[in-house]
Amino acid sequence: MLHTIGLFLGSILRLFRARRYLLLENLVLRQQLSVLKRKRPRPRINLFDKLFWVLARRLWSGWKQALIIVTPDTVIGWHRAGFALYWRVISRSRRVFGRKRISKEVRDLIFRMVSENPTWGAPRIHGELLMLGFDVSERTISRWMRRAARDPELAKRWLAFLKNHREAIAAMDFFTVPTVTFRLLYCLFVISHDRRQILHFNVTRHPTSAWVIQQLREAFPFEAGPRFLIFDRDSKFSCEVAVAVRSLNVRPVRTSIESPWQNGVAERWIESCRRDLCDHVIAVNEAHLKRLLTEYVHYYHEDRTHLGLNKETPGGRTRSPRRGRVIAQSRLGGLHHRYDRAA
Repeated sequence: MLHTIGLFLGSILRLFRARRYLLLENLVLRQQLSVLKRKRPRPRINLFDKLFWVLARRLWSGWKQALIIVTPDTVIGWHRAGFALYWRVISRSRRVFGRKRISKEVRDLIFRMVSENPTWGAPRIHGELLMLGFDVSERTISRWMRRAARDPELAKRWLAFLKNHREAIAAMDFFTVPTVTFRLLYCLFVISHDRRQILHFNVTRHPTSAWVIQQLREAFPFEAGPRFLIFDRDSKFSCEVAVAVRSLNVRPVRTSIESPWQNGVAERWIESCRRDLCDHVIAVNEAHLKRLLTEYVHYYHEDRTHLGLNKETPGGRTRSPRRGRVIAQSRLGGLHHRYDRAA
């Protein structure tokens, strides 16, 4: 600090010196700085030195020509760091403007109205709150409505619908499998809700709406389809696909956005297929993956027991007699086995 004050007083005294004297002094000082820089290329610079050069940069246009110890980019970096520090301090000390945070009572009331009135929107709830004497903006209500917990009864009603109509419901979905060359293969399958049977599946590299429509015709020939077909809002299931489903005398049922649980049977089969097969093999091409899936579907129907079917199989596997030697039959190249008793 004392060094800085001395430098400031020396600068004032030099205002009264002759120009020739100042030029000679400048030359002598520069020669000494050159010697100092050769002896100590990176001298230690404190905070006051940095502030001095930041001020010099703002007040003197020729500051770059006088730099010897540091580079101009270093001084610019100090200035930017000081600018960021200044605004950081200003932002922390600034008062918070705008509407004050709504109370927990109002939030709970918004959540209650959303739960008790599923068809109400933000304008309707805003009107009710105004009638109760709460001064809350409609936009705030809309923002808090997104955080409201959904009515669990809706999920129960959907589950009851699936259970009561499972004989007449099928579902379809896509899942992807990477190949050995890191390309993606798309597998489409149609599964029945009644016995969890795979009604149809196929593999392609380029899924289109026309390809999906053709697979549906192969899955439900001669109008032998179920009454309802559940599928999500994937772009591959376009409006043309929905029209084709109706032409097969099947009612399309689309799930809600980001609600995979509404197509739980299909999602569960994807998980089983990945865990039982895809996580243990590397597909070479479409033909290879289709062969593997064909073997897995046969194992899935005839051999694999299911918790949702009371530990039975979709194909109706018969129980072995209690007597006899237990033998193992390899499935999927030894990934799984079926156990029976020898006759």
